[in-house]
This record gives sequence, C-alpha cells and structure tokens, in this order.
Amino acid sequence: MKNILCFGDSNTWGYTPITGERYAHHVRWTGVLRNSLGKGYWIVEEGLNGRTTVHNEKERPFRSGLDLFPVILESHAPIDLVVLMLGTNDLKSRFNRTEFEISMDIKSLCKKILGSSSEANDEIKILLVPPPPLNTMPDEDGLEFTDAIQKSLGLANLYQSVSEDLGIHFLDAGKIVKTNTLDGVHWDESQHQDFGEAISRKISSILG
Repeated sequence: MKNILCFGDSNTWGYTPITGERYAHHVRWTGVLRNSLGKGYWIVEEGLNGRTTVHNEKERPFRSGLDLFPVILESHAPIDLVVLMLGTNDLKSRFNRTEFEISMDIKSLCKKILGSSSEANDEIKILLVPPPPLNTMPDEDGLEFTDAIQKSLGLANLYQSVSEDLGIHFLDAGKIVKTNTLDGVHWDESQHQDFGEAISRKISSILG
C-alpha cells in the first residue's frame, strides 16, 4: 500500500466558492485522486483553510505549514509521497512577500520534509505543485490580496526552480486549472475533477 499525504490549503480542503461550504468527498480533487488510483493507494487529506508555507495569522493560529508538518507527518506515518500545494495564502497583503520570497519559503518547507526521514518514514518523495494563478476577485477580497494576481503568475517558474534544485517532482497546476472568477481563488467541481485526474497520472508515473 502506497500512502500519499496531500498537504495544502482551502483548495485541498475542498472549499466551495461563494458559499464556503465543503465539497463532498468524491467531488474534491483528493477524492477524485483516490477513485482514479484505486486499490494499492491510500490518500491522506490534509487541507486547511488559510494554511501558508511558514506564516501564522494572529486571529487564525496554527496556519504555518512549516510548524505543523512534523506533527502531521508523524501522525500519518508511514508516508511514501507528499503532494505539497501551498502559496496562495502567502500572497495576502499582510505578509508582504514577493513571489521569490514565497518560493524560498516553500523551499524551506520542502527541506524540512526531506529531512524528516525516520524508521517510519524512509526516503519521502515530494511532488511540489504551485497553485494556479489567482483571478479577478470581489472588491473586499481584492483588498486582502492587493497585487497578488501579478505575483501569482510568477510562482510556477520559481517553484520549478526549487524542484530542480532539490531534486523533487513537479506539476504545474496552472496548466490544468484556470481559477474561475466566482471568487478568484477557489475551484469549481469540474476543476477539482480535472486536477484530480491529472495528478493521478503524475503520481502513477512516480510510484507506479
């Protein structure tokens, strides 16, 4: 049995645009992935709304992936592959991070994962997935993500450089999903379906 940890933010959690409800298990991309891969694979869903690479928010603690990952990894051990898709929330104005700085933050998290090998977790593989670029947002959300759309366009190339530098796997979500304009951040059902199928093919090539 191959164990896959999907570590991400609200699009991994399954946040529904506008309503904020959660998509059903079979609708969100992690469920599509589970159904597509079939027997022989176990999918651990670890999505959290507001999760970042390394930052916490005063009013929403425990959002830093860097802080939380060691505990999550230990609780779900053994893990063969970590699918890591973070960076959207790092684009918030309050963190004041450039796209390059965000790529260095994700690199720090990747290094922590690679250094987490133990008797339970031996030679963990990483599939690094830059989130797709943001789209036009309602005015109130746009204030929280000032200049974020332009910054988000540069994440894929920078993340690819990180993956090449660390020798880890890479998949550009922006080539599969174009974020809709419902809220400019979250995916609709068809996008979850498309991404789940695409990442299934990628994982099969890594672990198959």
